[in-house]
Amino acid sequence: MSGCLMIGMAFLLPAAMQAQTNYRRMASLGITGDTTDVKTVTRGGVALIGGGGDVEGAFKWMIDRSGGGNVVVIRASENYLYNETINKLGKVQSIETLLINSREVANDEEVATVIRNAEMLFITGGDQSNYMRYWRGTRTGDAINYLLNVKKVPVGGTSAGTAILTGFYYSGEGGSATSEILQNPYDSIVKLYNNDFLKAPYLSQVLSDMHFLKRKRAGRHVAFLSRIITDWKVFPRGIAMDEKTAVCIDEKGNAKVFGVSKAFFLSTDAKRPPEKCQAGQPLQWDAGHQAIKVYEIQGSETGNGNFSVSDFKAGKARGGEWSWWWVENGELKFSKLPGK
Repeated sequence: MSGCLMIGMAFLLPAAMQAQTNYRRMASLGITGDTTDVKTVTRGGVALIGGGGDVEGAFKWMIDRSGGGNVVVIRASENYLYNETINKLGKVQSIETLLINSREVANDEEVATVIRNAEMLFITGGDQSNYMRYWRGTRTGDAINYLLNVKKVPVGGTSAGTAILTGFYYSGEGGSATSEILQNPYDSIVKLYNNDFLKAPYLSQVLSDMHFLKRKRAGRHVAFLSRIITDWKVFPRGIAMDEKTAVCIDEKGNAKVFGVSKAFFLSTDAKRPPEKCQAGQPLQWDAGHQAIKVYEIQGSETGNGNFSVSDFKAGKARGGEWSWWWVENGELKFSKLPGK
């Protein structure tokens, strides 16, 4: 085949396929820019995005903390590229999207090296049970933890990508639980895991939830918290974001809320445990109408409020409102209706 014909065929290939043809990197869906390894001054941080659409302020926050280095996006299904989205929001060395859809790919040394060389990592939405099955206990998982705790670069996720960034996580492997599980917190659909995957700073005792107001998930989140207390004797914290909303946590554990809707910070207390959390029975967690203390912050384009994720101390909270949540015979009650 002549050289001219080969060049002509290359112009007919989709951009992602051209990138794979040119670079031949394992798992690569597409590259924007120059992926040569660079050294920039980075600041750590975690961006938890609630799904349902991009939050430009959160991406700008991560790009700023990357020092303009190499950005890697990882996913376990589909072939959507965030390259263009990220590229238009700030100047970076490169953006590469990787499809890591098996344990074989997740254990590939080249894939792990690409991740370890990143100055910013973003985990897309999808199905968090795939991330758990494919990445947990692999070189990919190790590489993500290296970025979080050693290299200390910004790491973000949206929807399923957010779910796996906290120490406690709901896998969704049997389907998506709804708030109906308040009637039986031990429903078979509830599969929770305890600090066996990613190790983000300040998030070991936290459970995240996404699409929070849009999909009316407050009840299921409370049921999850009750199970963690009952099963592991740990009194966890919760961070929940509505759609198109992000909680961005800096290297000191201080969080701001970006986006168009609200985020919630939930605190449990060993002095106020669930009164009844049993299989086949409605949850009872009243504690004098003070079972869970909740701080609610409205997001903004440039980041609003402040909440200390490092210790969840109430006195450090700014820019939001407090409320109490409790459960009476499987029904969630509020001193202030969330989002109102």
